[in-house]
Amino acid sequence: MKPKLKVTQLRSGIGQPEKQNKILKGLGLRGPNRHVVVDNTPSFRGMIKKILHLVSVEETSETNG
Repeated sequence: MKPKLKVTQLRSGIGQPEKQNKILKGLGLRGPNRHVVVDNTPSFRGMIKKILHLVSVEETSETNG
């Protein structure tokens, strides 16, 4: 099984540029203390890199279900 990334939103998107809010929405994050598990692919890593100041990331093997 490929490793996945667990992304937890730490800070709100309020007051952030619209582009960063769209990235949060695209990842499926809806507010602080929510988390999602995404594939460890270059596209997701690129999205996470742009909002790294709003989220924490850890490698995991769990699935979304």
